[in-house]
Amino acid sequence: MNLETALKEAMTIDGALGVAVVDYESGMTLGTAGGGNGLDLELAAAGNTEVVRAKIRTLASLELRDAIEDILITLTSQYHLIRPLQQSNGSLFLYIALDRQRANLALARHNLRKIEQGLEI
Repeated sequence: MNLETALKEAMTIDGALGVAVVDYESGMTLGTAGGGNGLDLELAAAGNTEVVRAKIRTLASLELRDAIEDILITLTSQYHLIRPLQQSNGSLFLYIALDRQRANLALARHNLRKIEQGLEI
């Protein structure tokens, strides 16, 4: 599936507030859907770029030969999931913000994994 279709599909996940595909090397978004109402996806993308970079540096420092499957940030009212795209050689990640009261975290992770597997960039 193409980028636009993947973003639309991600927005159908229960509780989805916004989604973006982000280049962690530059911090720029390749595409977004949703957002608004206090969720600035461009700002969130830039901030989450720092999270991904920090985790990659930490794995390197620990000499762990492993890949990040996803990163979960739990807020009082939201879940933020960051999923590096394996087919992009680690330079892109999929980011989704979810309303914590409406989202099923396990199902959201499963759906995001399926979207990642079908995404062609």
